[in-house]
Amino acid sequence: MLKELYIENLAVIEKASISFTENFNVFSGETGAGKSILIGAINAILGGRVSKDLIRTGTKKASVTALFDFIPAKTAEKLSEYGFEAEDEIILQREFSVDGKGIVRICGKPSTVAILKEIASGLIDIHGQHDTRILIDSNNQRELLDNYSGLEKKLDEYGELFRSFSQISRKIKLIEDENSRKDERIEELKKQINEVEKLKLRKGMETEISEQLNKARNFEEISNSLVSAQNCLIGDENGAADMISAAISSVNRITEFVPSCAALSERLSDILIEIQDIGGEISGNIPENDSEQQLSVLEEKMSEILRLKRKYAAEFDEIIDMCGEWKNELKVLSDADNTLSELMEEKRRMGDTLKKTALELSEKRKAGAEKLTAEITEQLRFLDMPDIRMLFSIEQGKVTVHGIDSVEILISVNKGEDLKPLGKVASGGELSRIMLAIKSVLADSDDTPTMIFDEIDTGISGRAAQKTGQKLSEISGKRQVLCVTHLAQIAALSDNHLLIEKKSDDERTYTTVRSLDYNEKVAEIARIISGDSHDEASLKNAEELISKKNIFTEEA
Repeated sequence: MLKELYIENLAVIEKASISFTENFNVFSGETGAGKSILIGAINAILGGRVSKDLIRTGTKKASVTALFDFIPAKTAEKLSEYGFEAEDEIILQREFSVDGKGIVRICGKPSTVAILKEIASGLIDIHGQHDTRILIDSNNQRELLDNYSGLEKKLDEYGELFRSFSQISRKIKLIEDENSRKDERIEELKKQINEVEKLKLRKGMETEISEQLNKARNFEEISNSLVSAQNCLIGDENGAADMISAAISSVNRITEFVPSCAALSERLSDILIEIQDIGGEISGNIPENDSEQQLSVLEEKMSEILRLKRKYAAEFDEIIDMCGEWKNELKVLSDADNTLSELMEEKRRMGDTLKKTALELSEKRKAGAEKLTAEITEQLRFLDMPDIRMLFSIEQGKVTVHGIDSVEILISVNKGEDLKPLGKVASGGELSRIMLAIKSVLADSDDTPTMIFDEIDTGISGRAAQKTGQKLSEISGKRQVLCVTHLAQIAALSDNHLLIEKKSDDERTYTTVRSLDYNEKVAEIARIISGDSHDEASLKNAEELISKKNIFTEEA
């Protein structure tokens, strides 16, 4: 729960250090004293948006720091997941400067607003006037019922099914759209594949053909040069091979007289072998006389390759890859009818499962609605709405991401009136009490340690205000409660009364927040009653209201 809140340079608050008790904490103060700024500071710690306009004039930055203890298990798990160490207490800090930059720290370590928001969401549940209007939205009414009914896991299961069903529906639609031009595309693909495959092309072939063309175009020069080289090496009588053979014979005749010439003979023999080998390879490279026919074939093939490159604006090897892709596409299109049939059958089976799960959700909602209606109605009768009738209207319609139900709260606040949608019947004060009743019911199942009510007393007075104060006090027995109020009946029942005061000197305006002792609390409640903190009748009335807290506690 929220143990301490420290605010610095936020609007008219220069510095404020506020300590809270674990039960019922109330804020009061004159209109304009800064109660909204206090709620804004808490919203900042919850990861809400903060305007740089809130930074106190004349300063460069503002900060809000909150100390929490008794950390819920889910919050502790999230902290651990993000690498933060926390045992019994955690500190959340938010700084924002006039240049628009901000700093977030969790347990002293830098973090982000998104992570802060995720972690803080499990620490504080804040309810303001805007939240009362949100209750009118039927989607929020359905979500309220689902949360109460414990349908989180079932909704996750259903949501996964719905996403899979939607995905397969999109696949079917895509195939059906493609089928409208499938035959045309199949013919187009067959032509493209055929014009590539008839050339019997493979990767690297363009380079090979280019080299062969170069040889064919220079046939005469290549042929003459190689024949000349062949003649020089192994030609009749005048070739190098014949001349070296003669040299070997001459040297061999004198080896018995000059023994060292034997080594020369061996060397000449090695040279002869090499020359004969080279001559043989040259002979093998001399082109055939059909070069003109070969040139025609090669030029035709190269022409086709260049045409394909221009047509598909791609390199030769890329065209080979594209042909492979065309074959895959052709196979898919050719199998499309079978694929569509299989997908339709899978969609039917999945649809049956989806509808079955949606109907199971619907039944659980109906069971939860009956119980939740009874509990909220009981709370509302306590809150001075004795004639309230309430119903969660659950109507089945088309299957959506939330199930098969449309959910709407219908109420009748007076005898003899028909049940009508919540937003069309309830006044501001009635909506405030309905929200309080809901929060009271959910307090037993929700593990959020701190609940904040910002002006929950809107539109109520008298006995209804007294009952609202009692209910808030009752909730504070299960959760820490912080409440901003203008009503003496609510403020009188607090365990910790905090006064927000605005003071001015010759230059600046300052807002302070301080906890009141008993006498100060009596004076502040008297001020709320009559506008005069010294009026004897109001002071006596204030003491009587405060004394009722003990009576209500004993009754509870």
